[in-house]
Amino acid sequence: MTHRIHAAKAFALLCCLGLLSAGCGTSSPLREAFRKTTPYEKYRQALQNTRLDQTALGQDWLAAGQRALRDSLVVTIPFRETGYFAADNPVAYSYRVNARRGERLTVRVDVQSAKAVKVFVDVFELEGAPKAVASADTVGTAIVYDVENDLQHLIRVQPELLRSGRYTLSITSGPTLGFPVSGKNSSNIGSFWGADRDGGVRRHEGIDVFAPRGTPAIASANGVVRDAGVNNLGGKVVWLADENRNQTLYYAHLDSQLVQPGQRVRLGDTLGLVGSTGNAAFAGPHLHFGIYRWNTGAIDPYPFVKKPSGEPAAVKADLENLGKWHRVSAKKALLKASPDGKPLDLPEAGRHTPLRLLGGTGNWYRVALPDGTTGYLPAKQLEIARTPIQKLNLKQETSVTDQPQPSAAVVQTLGKGEIVAALARFGVYWLVETPENGKGWLRTD
Repeated sequence: MTHRIHAAKAFALLCCLGLLSAGCGTSSPLREAFRKTTPYEKYRQALQNTRLDQTALGQDWLAAGQRALRDSLVVTIPFRETGYFAADNPVAYSYRVNARRGERLTVRVDVQSAKAVKVFVDVFELEGAPKAVASADTVGTAIVYDVENDLQHLIRVQPELLRSGRYTLSITSGPTLGFPVSGKNSSNIGSFWGADRDGGVRRHEGIDVFAPRGTPAIASANGVVRDAGVNNLGGKVVWLADENRNQTLYYAHLDSQLVQPGQRVRLGDTLGLVGSTGNAAFAGPHLHFGIYRWNTGAIDPYPFVKKPSGEPAAVKADLENLGKWHRVSAKKALLKASPDGKPLDLPEAGRHTPLRLLGGTGNWYRVALPDGTTGYLPAKQLEIARTPIQKLNLKQETSVTDQPQPSAAVVQTLGKGEIVAALARFGVYWLVETPENGKGWLRTD
């Protein structure tokens, strides 16, 4: 009851101060005061200014956001997950992806909710302290971010306070540049960055795209032709300054050049024709494509031009009971950090171990143990904790708590001789169902 009163007061304050997205009048002047910060930071600052960060609900929300930066799970692009957030339980979900410079990440969140809701989506680089590189707070609008560094990136998804709903997150990747050979794609690359050259004396500083002689070599970006000349290794070459990025694109082994220095070109314009000039006479017609950056030199072009990841697989797991307690139905189960990753460094979850269902991706569930540990399990290894696995005949007066830990709040006291239905077991605690208070935890030593 006390928690509900606090939630009601917080809701009223949020409405009055314009911190909820709809149904509370006009936007707050606080939003205008923090234009240079991310949407998430604006919301956090507004909570502090209104002292809502001093309430239990506000503290839980802030703690969830910080915890998500530490406890994220690794996923593989393309990725799609559907999950649920409840109004009375502040949560933040996070996902780590391996990203390479030159890729374009697209992150989209769609929400099904009875009321309008803002969901804060933040992308962080993970090198030392997490560094925010992209942010949004509008549902249904994608974040499109061009990756600048070869680092793990973390994506945090957190709804505003006192809103519930089902969300679907999708993460895809694609190239930031157009492919440099007309009619071809990254499957036509025959030699990659770092391959041995001249018996190991040097390394390949680009990619080789094989195509018939005379195939158009085209501009991968809008820019200005810096040079069109001849050198020993590259033969006939074209240097194109990318006008949107601090880099120069290099086209080598051309049969002929069709542009002049100083000429402005658009994405897809023909710069020359594929050939085998320079040191490519015995390799067959192909385009050597390289990228050079000021103060960096040559960088790997492959992530800049590789084929898009495609759409993530549809969620096939049954998600009708999101947010509810399930239990392991198999003899044993190993939680994984991702559906295609390694098991977490945890003991095996035995039969009837309780797990709260957080979301689903493909044929996998994202689940949380009662202690907050999260991971993925195959959907076939879980069942909803609905039918009793045992009847407990209490030998003495016993307390039912809201959490499986000694300091948890007591929600009901049961008398000696009462019988309760046990649904699952976590250590010395049973997840039980009582006629008056629904599910809770009962300790039996």
